[in-house]
Amino acid sequence: MKLGSSIKSIVAVASFAIVTMGFVGCGGGVSEEQLAQLEALKKEVTSLEKEANSLKDERSAIEKELAEKNKKLEECAKLKQETKANLEKLPK
Repeated sequence: MKLGSSIKSIVAVASFAIVTMGFVGCGGGVSEEQLAQLEALKKEVTSLEKEANSLKDERSAIEKELAEKNKKLEECAKLKQETKANLEKLPK
């Protein structure tokens, strides 16, 4: 959840920048430089959101793989116990 926190931080910074530009720009409008900065922040937020979604997908895939391996491990443990019980039944 660290990733969600960082996205929230970036969105907060971008929002703060927009509000600050609004107060500063009241005297004569928004400069080209401010528009460029805003556009750069928007692109960065979009990029980070895409990265976050990609990482969530990757996490889901890893969790699914882990669940499958845990299931196989349980099956192996059960088979081992059955084999051990059958071996103990054999005459010595």
